[in-house]
Amino acid sequence: MTTVATGGDEEKIMNESNSTEGQVFLRAGRDGPLRGGNPWVFSQALARVDPPNLSAGAAVGVHDSGGHLLGLGHFNPRTTIAVRMLAWGARTPPIDELLRERIGRALELRRRFIGTDTDCYRLVNGDGDGLSGLVVDRYADVLVLQLLSAGMESLRGEIVAILGRLVAPRAIIERSQGAVRRAEGLSDRAGVVAGAAPGPTIVSENGLRFEVDFEHGQKTGQFLDQRDNRARLAAVARDARMLDLCCYSGGFMLAALRAGAREVVGVDTSARALEWARRNLELNQLASDRARLVHAPIADYLASSADKFDLIVLDPPPLARARGDAAHAGHLYVDLNAAAMRALAPGGCLMTFSCSVHFRGEDFVRAVRIAETRAGRRFRMLARLGAGPDHPVLLGHVEGEYLTGLMLSDLG
Repeated sequence: MTTVATGGDEEKIMNESNSTEGQVFLRAGRDGPLRGGNPWVFSQALARVDPPNLSAGAAVGVHDSGGHLLGLGHFNPRTTIAVRMLAWGARTPPIDELLRERIGRALELRRRFIGTDTDCYRLVNGDGDGLSGLVVDRYADVLVLQLLSAGMESLRGEIVAILGRLVAPRAIIERSQGAVRRAEGLSDRAGVVAGAAPGPTIVSENGLRFEVDFEHGQKTGQFLDQRDNRARLAAVARDARMLDLCCYSGGFMLAALRAGAREVVGVDTSARALEWARRNLELNQLASDRARLVHAPIADYLASSADKFDLIVLDPPPLARARGDAAHAGHLYVDLNAAAMRALAPGGCLMTFSCSVHFRGEDFVRAVRIAETRAGRRFRMLARLGAGPDHPVLLGHVEGEYLTGLMLSDLG
């Protein structure tokens, strides 16, 4: 057992089986978010670190200002998010045991929610599955791994071994890249970590087939978080004339066409994405005179086209990649949504999204309301939209709700 003394307070005891490398102590009054279930402890909340020279990725016990143990996390002195919690409470299992348990539970949760006509989904969703900094996506018999924190980077070997035992994939590919990883003091890493390079792989989503390009695709290869929203769109697509703005590989387009849409136009700035969408149309035998692909910026297309559509999907890439981008992103969301609303036929339906973690929730709803006024239209809200259940979010962690969407119907 390890004894932690805090001045005149009584000694607090922590189970040494957690293999913690040190302890962190919070400032008085700064433990509320953590007790409420937020897994992020920001650097400003820390009173002291023991020992003071703890390295990035160290496993630490987290204590309140009175020395009471609140849980276990990964520490990083380099980042604003100083601790990423892994477990709450005074008694937690060793980290290797916790990894096995959490990944196993994540797999079981997906088995409950994912239908037999889908074999691509998020297997581990970081904080939402109690594994902050770890993302795993499944594409049929291929797994794509993202290690986004120094703590998870230190567990690379254990994670790959556990995934191999529980899932037995044909290959595990790593795509650990981006600003979050660099902020953690880690360089980008990409490549095959188990098995052989799989090449383009065919997967199924709600019965539709998609080709996944692991080398060139966005995110881990496909936008898996929109699966349920594509199904929702299909329910209102019959006989509709549909516009898919930022269509990427054609997910919304394919869902609408299979559901009986009269015509679909997909617009994207990426020629590679449009060629990918064309292959997916052919793969599902939907390449016909009902589908048209346009290579253009969506703002330019909306400004130059006089066409009206019964159904529009507006799903741009993140417009606020940092907190400082939020104000500018707000203006862009207003402009794009107003233009999309003007292109909607009377009585039509708009599905609009923000996937910017720094511009989400009510901020996005407010921007869409301003766009409504700017467009001179009136809309009814049919649904608030987000990611599917394979992208769970901790109840106390609103930062995890990065995807915000609205399904709107024109009042006419």
